[in-house]
Amino acid sequence: MAPPMSASAFLRALKAEGLTVVEVGDWRDHNRNHKGPWGPVNGVMIHHTVTKGSKATVDICRKGYSGLPGPLCHGVITKDGRVHLVGYGRANHAGLGDDDVLRAVIAEKKTFPPDNEANTDGNRHFYGFECENLGDGKDPWPAAQLEAIEKAAAAVCRYHGWNEQSVIGHLEWQPGKVDPRGFTMASMRKRIRDRLK
Repeated sequence: MAPPMSASAFLRALKAEGLTVVEVGDWRDHNRNHKGPWGPVNGVMIHHTVTKGSKATVDICRKGYSGLPGPLCHGVITKDGRVHLVGYGRANHAGLGDDDVLRAVIAEKKTFPPDNEANTDGNRHFYGFECENLGDGKDPWPAAQLEAIEKAAAAVCRYHGWNEQSVIGHLEWQPGKVDPRGFTMASMRKRIRDRLK
């Protein structure tokens, strides 16, 4: 458990990991903090967007849509491997998920229990990265994008002193979710573990 890092520290951590970062509008102050607290933070959540085109993807993740106001994450990782910062603070990305999974993330367990409940506010506890992909299992994940996901998650883990087991996919958190689809979280956690070494 940890307080969230400051927006400036977040930006520095991402850049220190070698990422190309694009700051979008008033991202430092764009959040949903009026809906509840952000923190203590316990991990990083990876999503896919079910969108096509970098500009449209960043725009929807920043603004949200009817019924789900933005920001929908903290950073949008586009296919070219850039991280677009669209919000900082509480974001509408994780929704309600399983308290048993949260406990496993906090303990950095090697395996996670099945996400069979939606009883815990994930928006409070996770940094969120939305990744540009149609999520159909066919849309490719370019090498630059996978490397950026690895680096972004590792940057947050490195700052907080977490290991790769603090990084989960939305599908491991909330019943019925399938994202990210097209690579496994086990393979991504291995990459993150190797990077953190």
